[in-house]
Amino acid sequence: MLISFVMAVLSSAAAMIFLYRHAESIGLVDRPSERKQHVGNIPLIGGLSAFFGVVVSSCFDGQSPLFTNALLGTGAILALTGALDDRFDLSVRTRLLVQTGAVLTMVYITGVYVHTLGHLFGHEFELGTLGIPLTIIGVIGVLNAFNMMDGIDGLAGMLALVSIGAINLFQGVSQWHSVILLLLLAAALLPDLAANLGLVGRKIFLGDAGSMMLGYFLAWTLIELSQEAQPHLSTVDVLWCVALPVLDTLAVMVRRMREGKSPFKPDRGHIHHIMMDAGLGPRATLLALIGLAMSLVFMGSLTRHLAPGSNLLTFGALAVIYIALVGRVRRGQQARQATATAALHLSQLTRSTAMVAQLQAPVIGATYEQEDEAVQRDAVIASKK
Repeated sequence: MLISFVMAVLSSAAAMIFLYRHAESIGLVDRPSERKQHVGNIPLIGGLSAFFGVVVSSCFDGQSPLFTNALLGTGAILALTGALDDRFDLSVRTRLLVQTGAVLTMVYITGVYVHTLGHLFGHEFELGTLGIPLTIIGVIGVLNAFNMMDGIDGLAGMLALVSIGAINLFQGVSQWHSVILLLLLAAALLPDLAANLGLVGRKIFLGDAGSMMLGYFLAWTLIELSQEAQPHLSTVDVLWCVALPVLDTLAVMVRRMREGKSPFKPDRGHIHHIMMDAGLGPRATLLALIGLAMSLVFMGSLTRHLAPGSNLLTFGALAVIYIALVGRVRRGQQARQATATAALHLSQLTRSTAMVAQLQAPVIGATYEQEDEAVQRDAVIASKK
């Protein structure tokens, strides 16, 4: 297995070097904008490189169960869709249709979906085929949660590593063979994280291809582990494994709908934007959020000892607190920004008025002098008469 991990790292790095040379010519670069505040055009190749590393190392590993093959096949479709989105900025409807098609294809090929919520509040919640729509919502939700969290260097990739670690913590390290694909993904992400964080080489970004792939692989692995006959993960454990991306996405979507906006319309209202607007730098924000994600995983591990259903209520209460707290902070920042903008406009208007007055003063003074001279001339003429 060690050789497979090495192959994941090396093949991902080789793909990164190759794609870097051609990124500009094929349009896979991220250009600065009002929302994207980086310097220069940055190649969006980290995700494609990592996916290539996972595929190569999976083939080298020699294990090819149906679930893994189907996941890699549908994941390739999503990676391609993400790359096209990076290049052409696809519509939300197009992305959702492709994502839904990928999920339904997985369900059809493997037969895996959320058919039970497990034992909650003293009852077994079996969903049957009603679980298929829930599976679609769950996978697309986690997929886009990681996509939305890809806002500062290293955040999406590091959160994926935290989630992979959480899965191994919850199910036991001895069960690592059940998440081999995620372990290969973790290895393939290392070159991207090193370049993205400026540790080696030139800077690159993960891109939509990468962030969607992370969420997609994690979501399906969590579903498979929680829906086994003897599951090592409960459906509530699944939520704790991806707690921070899910909580932040819920908070952002609730806020946008309250403001009358589309829940999918991008803005600078995610937790990492809020922390940076509060004065933290990108690296400090990254470290703080990774610490928060790990704390949430630890909290989830403690709730496993509660009565069935109580851990779900705990997560629900945490979600309400998170949404309310982040929304309050965001509104406060928006109010201060609006006040600062109004003060700036007022200051500019005052300076403009003062400049106009200064320009008009000599003209007015000259006019008054001319009038005085005319009066004096009239007085002289009148006295001579």
